[in-house]
Amino acid sequence: MKRFVLVGAGAVAGFAAAFMLFPVAHGATDLSAYRQLDLFSDAFERVRADYVRPVADSELVSAAIEGMVSSLDPHSSYMDAKAYADMKIQTSGQFGGLGMEVTEEDGLVKVISPIDDTPAARAGIKTGDFIAAIDGTPIQGMALDDAIAKMRGNPGSKITLTILRAGTKKPFDVALTRAIIQVDNVKYHR
Repeated sequence: MKRFVLVGAGAVAGFAAAFMLFPVAHGATDLSAYRQLDLFSDAFERVRADYVRPVADSELVSAAIEGMVSSLDPHSSYMDAKAYADMKIQTSGQFGGLGMEVTEEDGLVKVISPIDDTPAARAGIKTGDFIAAIDGTPIQGMALDDAIAKMRGNPGSKITLTILRAGTKKPFDVALTRAIIQVDNVKYHR
């Protein structure tokens, strides 16, 4: 009889333990996720405190989200507000600006090509011209995206570019008025 009581007590204790651990076992993935978030929080704080240069919290969070989303598959990516606005401009086929394709060369913005029938083309901007200043502010060393953002703007607004051109001895200013620029994906001639 004693044996029966011990087996019964053991069964009850085992059932009680299993019953109590059942939610923990099924919530293990949630618990693990919280532990991973704690790890992320620790890494976030370590970078904020000990990295070689100050890093904005928003930069760290954006990079973390970008890494998380881009690791899912090759077609997923994260866009912050600026990247989303740029994508909307590219996909809408129009923007307020000057109408030229540009690149960065030797710390300056180099004109690849003015787009036909745009403010840049009408003002005489030529392929190979370098833009040295925008509204009197030198752009040497400025990131290309930042220079492009300065040249874009509301249609009808004024801007002055300082141009360096091969064959001319001095830089010269060109005053332009921004317009809506239509971007054609395919050029054709009749």
